[in-house]
Amino acid sequence: MVLTFSIILIGLLALIRPLQKNSFYILHCGIVILSAYYIETHYFRASVFGNKTLLLFLVFQLISINLVTMIAYYVDKRAAIRHAWRVPENTLHTLEFLGGWFGALVAQKLFHHKTVKKSFRAMFYLMIILEFAAIYIILKYLQLI
Repeated sequence: MVLTFSIILIGLLALIRPLQKNSFYILHCGIVILSAYYIETHYFRASVFGNKTLLLFLVFQLISINLVTMIAYYVDKRAAIRHAWRVPENTLHTLEFLGGWFGALVAQKLFHHKTVKKSFRAMFYLMIILEFAAIYIILKYLQLI
């Protein structure tokens, strides 16, 4: 399971250049791989690229990316208050596209952050639409719908 998760996440890191500079994505990778290691050593082993392994990956992926997205919004909000270095909007949108849009929505409401700027909101909703379109295309390609 750890091998599978590592191959997927580090493969994405190697293929998608902007992710290499996204420290929040690196944090996300660490959380998912360590979670897989804990599950594998304490509960059960799953086959490499088996159905159970891929389903667990999706669950860990969604929980972790939403948590990391909320952390990124919190860091950006605190930086805005202190007039310090800000998290680039591109980084926030990347996290949203990778599945963290729900965490972003919760963080926006919770921290009252990034709720007024129209260009950011438009890109936020575009990321949600693009993510659902990508999911639809993948499911169609796999002939699951």
